[in-house]
Amino acid sequence: MAASVEIAILLYQGVTALDAVGPWEVLWRIPGAQVRFIGKEVGPVVAEGGGLLLGATHSISETICPDVVIVPGGSTTPSQMVDDEVLDWLRKVHRTSVWTASVCTGALILGAAGILKGQPATTHWYKMGVLRIMGAKPRPDERVVRSGKVVTAAGVSAGIDLALWLAGEIAGRERAEAIQLVIEYDRHPPFDAGHISKASKEVQRLANKMMDDSMPADQRRLVPKIAWNRFLDLVRTGQ
Repeated sequence: MAASVEIAILLYQGVTALDAVGPWEVLWRIPGAQVRFIGKEVGPVVAEGGGLLLGATHSISETICPDVVIVPGGSTTPSQMVDDEVLDWLRKVHRTSVWTASVCTGALILGAAGILKGQPATTHWYKMGVLRIMGAKPRPDERVVRSGKVVTAAGVSAGIDLALWLAGEIAGRERAEAIQLVIEYDRHPPFDAGHISKASKEVQRLANKMMDDSMPADQRRLVPKIAWNRFLDLVRTGQ
């Protein structure tokens, strides 16, 4: 890869902050990296949960050939899955990208753009079924999944793992390990319930309720449209 690396991280209203900021914290430290937070428009973006503003520094229209594309998830993922401007942009930049990546439910946006058809991929455990509907082959037990130049990460915190993996590919393992040490990423969580296979049934029920409650009503109303678009795509392409 060239000495200068352009990295584009997509932002939108309702994005999960750590999905975007976690990778940024790693990737801006790569020598020659030029990281852009991009959106349909330049300006502030309210992250999921409210109370936190992120900023799109560039628009998608002026970001036409990034080397690395990262699509985070969020509570408003459904609106991105039916946004033709965002989906068309993803299809175009994917043709020339070195890496196209997602964090959490960002994989569903890649799926809606047709990028994950027939590909092994992962996403947040809560949305594995939707990932399958979008034509991907879910890998629920894997934290980071690579298929060619497409790399998907599991939920939220897995974006840091994704970014460290990308740093290793771009700048070499030693640099990636140095970045890991600089950010002191040495996971020792106080509880061992970070994967669906480890959580008790009671914790799973509570987590499912929290996820159910987190989707805004206007986003829930988009689910039939997403399903219809996917049906039409399946009829048209057979995939």
